[in-house]
Amino acid sequence: MNLTTTYLGLTLRNPLIASASPQNAELDHLHRLDDAGIGAVVLPSVFQEQLEAGANDYASIGAACSDVPAFLPPVEGGPYGMIPESHLALIMRAKAELSVPVIASLNGASANHWTHYAALLEEAGADALELNLYFVPVDPLEPGTAVEQRYLEALAAVRRAVKIPVAVKMPPYFSAIGNMASRLLEGGADGLVIFNRYLQPDIDLQRLQLISTLELSNPGEMRLPLLWIALLAGRVKGSLAASGGVEDVEQVVKYLLAGADTVMTTAAILRHGPAHVRTLLCGLEAWLRSRRVQSLEQIRGQMSLARQQKRDNYMRANYMRLLESYRDPRAD
Repeated sequence: MNLTTTYLGLTLRNPLIASASPQNAELDHLHRLDDAGIGAVVLPSVFQEQLEAGANDYASIGAACSDVPAFLPPVEGGPYGMIPESHLALIMRAKAELSVPVIASLNGASANHWTHYAALLEEAGADALELNLYFVPVDPLEPGTAVEQRYLEALAAVRRAVKIPVAVKMPPYFSAIGNMASRLLEGGADGLVIFNRYLQPDIDLQRLQLISTLELSNPGEMRLPLLWIALLAGRVKGSLAASGGVEDVEQVVKYLLAGADTVMTTAAILRHGPAHVRTLLCGLEAWLRSRRVQSLEQIRGQMSLARQQKRDNYMRANYMRLLESYRDPRAD
């Protein structure tokens, strides 16, 4: 059974990627993922706030890793409990000890000097970089074009800093997702992660306060990324990674059928542990074997828009048909 996959120009032994999570900061956890058969790992993000708190001026960053402490003094209480120096050390050790590609992650909201830190991630040995641009446009006067420009400028700054492949983790809130995907790829991205998962606050009715809780994703959240993977696959030039809602092999297979090059998961690994990777891979092999399929290329994108003769399910016609065919279950 050939599960080999190409992502961002990297050869992976299979399409499963452990996306960024706090546990990926632990070498023991990364080794367990490697032993379970993961295709690649994404390390926890380094945040713009960490970098800007650690130094006042990053314009001159470009030093070797051995010189990092001179530029990046320790940052206390970072979002993942890590300081930039230790993050670089994690990359170097992970790259030396793991048998799979190691993808670094930068998380920010705008282009600035912090993007130069990407060069140090590359020098530490990262095989690729995931650019996670998490920005909530709360100003009602800020036009959509300005928001889009933020992403393009941050990508351009990172692209100037590194030679390794770069993936952009997109949010699902652009007014024209397909156009923005194309512009990011034209702007230097080697691939896209569909989608970034924004965290929304809730309201505590007893204390009348906003509260923020981290809830792991569930399979019900995969419909939107599944739709856009299917719409983009074969129609844009760049790798596509599916992200969101992966719990068991069913979601993995669906994403591959839609056209994903790779399938990322964090929630399932956090719920079930690194050994769950082996369960997903065995399930994928069993599904392929039951259909006498020998490689992923035989099924990848089979259900994408580009390869469908009848495209109504992706179009407005299907919306009308579904509404007209609804039946009240209480009537039965």
